[in-house]
Amino acid sequence: MPAALEPPSPQPEIARRRLRVTGIVQGVGFRPFVYGLAHELELAGFVGNDSAGVFIEVEGPLPLLASFQRRLAVDAPPLAFIEAISAESCPVTGEPHFAIVESHAVNTQRTFISPDVAICDDCLRELFDPADRRYRYPFINCTNCGPRFTIITALPYDRPFTTMAEFAICPACQQEYENPLDRRFHAQPIACPVCGPQIAFVTVGSETVDSETVGSGTVGSGTVDSGTVDSGTVGSGEAALVAAQRMLVMGGIVAVKGLGGFHLACDATNDVAVRMLRGRKGRVDKPFAVMVADIAMARQIACIDDDELALLASRERPIVLLRHRTDSPLSSLVAPGNHMIGLMLPYTPLHHLLFHPSTPVDQTVPTGKSPLTTDNLLPPLVMTSGNYSNEPIVTDNAAALAKLAPLADGFLLHNRDIHVPCDDSVVRVYAGHELPVRRSRGYAPLPVRLPVAVRP
Repeated sequence: MPAALEPPSPQPEIARRRLRVTGIVQGVGFRPFVYGLAHELELAGFVGNDSAGVFIEVEGPLPLLASFQRRLAVDAPPLAFIEAISAESCPVTGEPHFAIVESHAVNTQRTFISPDVAICDDCLRELFDPADRRYRYPFINCTNCGPRFTIITALPYDRPFTTMAEFAICPACQQEYENPLDRRFHAQPIACPVCGPQIAFVTVGSETVDSETVGSGTVGSGTVDSGTVDSGTVGSGEAALVAAQRMLVMGGIVAVKGLGGFHLACDATNDVAVRMLRGRKGRVDKPFAVMVADIAMARQIACIDDDELALLASRERPIVLLRHRTDSPLSSLVAPGNHMIGLMLPYTPLHHLLFHPSTPVDQTVPTGKSPLTTDNLLPPLVMTSGNYSNEPIVTDNAAALAKLAPLADGFLLHNRDIHVPCDDSVVRVYAGHELPVRRSRGYAPLPVRLPVAVRP
């Protein structure tokens, strides 16, 4: 007698969930993460941004839906911060795929915005790889790093609501943007030398800076606001970097447009340059912050313990207050009479390129001026906010050319607008704890969690 057939095992119940995720979930690679997780679990549905956070609908077997919701919080991208996940049941639709859908606005605007993030190791490697198509491109970024808070003009966080909106994406970048396996999948500030922002160097001289100074020819669609000062030598791309590097090595002062505003930069080992900067800026003896190329250079200037080292190299990249070495190569005018020194590492691709010339800069410099360091790196640079003392930091090209002309000998400009001004953060370590002195770039606009409950 044939054996009786076993009844088929029951199929798991199919259900659909509508989820709302709030916190820091925009500009941190959260939608690509959700997309990848749904595909891994073979779930259907969609994910998108709105002005309240991230909305998700997901459909599949109940056990997999439970796993999906749990892993949303457990496996979230490192830049994300999950404040809350709410879920409710909704009708099953039978749709076969999972997709990232268009963002839309809602009446509630409560989502957090990600701070700007220092360049990641992957982008830094590509920046100095001659075989990479973004080799020495000052605006390289991906879903793990780059501008966020300073370029956002509205919510939800999507390219049309950032200052990157005017730069049309080229086919190569579009392919990366749409590839779920690519590090730049849905990276809103994605750019390359073909379609992205560009740099230019301008010195005070004889010609007028107009909207064509930066943004013409190979630049793509971006432009620079018209300036009101006369200008002389103008270079773009690598030539702009070389001109800025040479001016710094020669003891000049360069206004550098950064992530959240302009810096005034000069050779921090050069007494003449630092004295000139103090005189022009009207800053008698308040310490200047110094940017160094790497940790090795930082150790020549300051005593650094493990906690301070971790903070220096963190994705926030603040100015860290450190114990100044007595044998430091810095000019005594950088932090006169102070046993502490504020150091920071480069946090944008442009900063890294500034310290690393593509070819040796002419080191035939006048007596008293500092040559490059032995590794063909620029020396430590004073990086102080681009303004007169007690005035707000300057953020756009037109204002810089008008207001900073008496302070700077040259301007290293770019044509990606800064929408939100953001100064460098200043932090110190005490008894192993991070103590903020100024909480700004890299931290703002994250909320501060209080140890006790307070009334709203």
